[in-house]
Amino acid sequence: MLLTLVSALVVGLIFGTGLLVSGMANPEKVLGFLDLAGHWDPSLALVMVGAIATAFVAFRLASRRERTFLGDPLRVPTRNDIDGRLLLGALGFGIGWGMAGFCPGPALVALGAGELKAMVFVVAMLAGMGLFELIERARQA
Repeated sequence: MLLTLVSALVVGLIFGTGLLVSGMANPEKVLGFLDLAGHWDPSLALVMVGAIATAFVAFRLASRRERTFLGDPLRVPTRNDIDGRLLLGALGFGIGWGMAGFCPGPALVALGAGELKAMVFVVAMLAGMGLFELIERARQA
């Protein structure tokens, strides 16, 4: 249990440092990347290509394993269908990202750095997650 917590902390610190160094926690940089019709900043495309390449390799390696490095059962997502809920969620994510310049990970990093805009985003994100849970429970009842 302690090893799991320590490894989660270390990985989270590495991830957060990467978000800071890459500029992903800076909403102005992100909005510059998303502004294709204005002063487009393509530098985050390299960050995304690096993230996709890393995830590709990690998922290939994980598909050959049954357990994590810490010995827990490895649970890799298996769904690959595209449905309306996925498209609606992706649309909502994209709109929120474009409006605020944050997605969840970088928003938490910016919140830790004391950004007021990140605090508003995180509160709205948590409210949205809570609303989703309420809707899901109502659908299943």
